[in-house]
Amino acid sequence: QVQLVEAGGGLVQAGSSLRLSCAASGRTFSSYSMGWFRQTPGKEREFVAAISSSGSRTNYTDSVRGRFTISRDNAQKTVYLQMNNLKPEDTALYYCAARLSFTSTYYSTQSRNYDFWGRGTQITVSS
Repeated sequence: QVQLVEAGGGLVQAGSSLRLSCAASGRTFSSYSMGWFRQTPGKEREFVAAISSSGSRTNYTDSVRGRFTISRDNAQKTVYLQMNNLKPEDTALYYCAARLSFTSTYYSTQSRNYDFWGRGTQITVSS
């Protein structure tokens, strides 16, 4: 079992930067691939970024590629999402998710493949 707690959200102006963190409980964080997703009211949860358990592979949705960076610190059991040049369309509730992975290079962009979820942190970007 893994518990995830996101932090770092807030209200910012367009062009600003934020760094989200997601702290995990449990002893085997290094065995989990991690993802960030976001959701706005009335819309489905959307993939943002993912990272393999080793950190060697990452992927991003096109709208954030080049602006957001996902990283992880397995010793600290934490995954991060550095968000630069934020835009109003980035406004959403951001969730981190974990999936137990048997290969160090696996990640998924599909929310249905993740086993554990945090409660989310809100980001609001004003224009």
